[in-house]
Amino acid sequence: MSCPHYNQREFEGSIHTDFNDDMSYGDYLNLDQILSAQTPLTGEHDEMLFIIIHQASELWLKLAGHELTAAVNNLKEANYSHAFKVISRVKHILNQLTQSWNVLSTLTPVDYLKFRDALGHSSGFQSYGYRKMEFLLGNKNASFLQVHESKPQVHQELSDILHQPSLYDEVLILLSQSGMAIDPAVTDRDFSQPYSRNESVLKAWIHVYQNAEQHFDLYELAEKLIDIEDAFQQWRFKHMYTVQRIIGNKMGTGGSSGVEFLKKALDISFFPELFELRTHL
Repeated sequence: MSCPHYNQREFEGSIHTDFNDDMSYGDYLNLDQILSAQTPLTGEHDEMLFIIIHQASELWLKLAGHELTAAVNNLKEANYSHAFKVISRVKHILNQLTQSWNVLSTLTPVDYLKFRDALGHSSGFQSYGYRKMEFLLGNKNASFLQVHESKPQVHQELSDILHQPSLYDEVLILLSQSGMAIDPAVTDRDFSQPYSRNESVLKAWIHVYQNAEQHFDLYELAEKLIDIEDAFQQWRFKHMYTVQRIIGNKMGTGGSSGVEFLKKALDISFFPELFELRTHL
């Protein structure tokens, strides 16, 4: 004889149910604010998908920025163990962001066009979280700050990050402090400018890889940076491909050339010597 509650869990008496004077899960996470933050501008069904994907992405970007800031501070203190932990976490965040494009790609071109005009000039190019992450990783471009001028606090924070050493800059400073013959122009420069490949850095990394046991912390750090760039490039590619799938070669809502603009990002490397050194091993 079958049990009438076979496919049901019993509600345990020890489970707390009274939250009149106690903090609940929703209270802790501010779910009332988060779940009421979706305000579609049209009556189109798929606009909710579009909003939630981008809102969720901004939360992941916020976490990535939080972790990269910690990694930069860790490296200033030569705290490799915690830096390894948070850099690895950023890799998984990027993987999560990449997977989100698979959900957005269920949006067909016809359905997107039903509400695209309602977006006006709003665009992911204006994402503060994305710009912060790129600056922290070393893809510096002062001209990109222009789109944030209407938000003084955001503009100031991004400007501060622009002028500070990036994650890779801090790594190269560590290389120099470890006794590697790093060109002073690398470690004593205007950090608001994009980093350019340097021969002394290449030679230092080749030495690290050829003597991995002697320089294990630097070797492991380099491999974790490669993990980040690998994951970031996959995200960039999936972003570009999803946009191409949905709008083809139309101009972006923010005024960029769209797919062509996104393709150019695929040629940018955060850590150029770490890829080049493999040819010389």
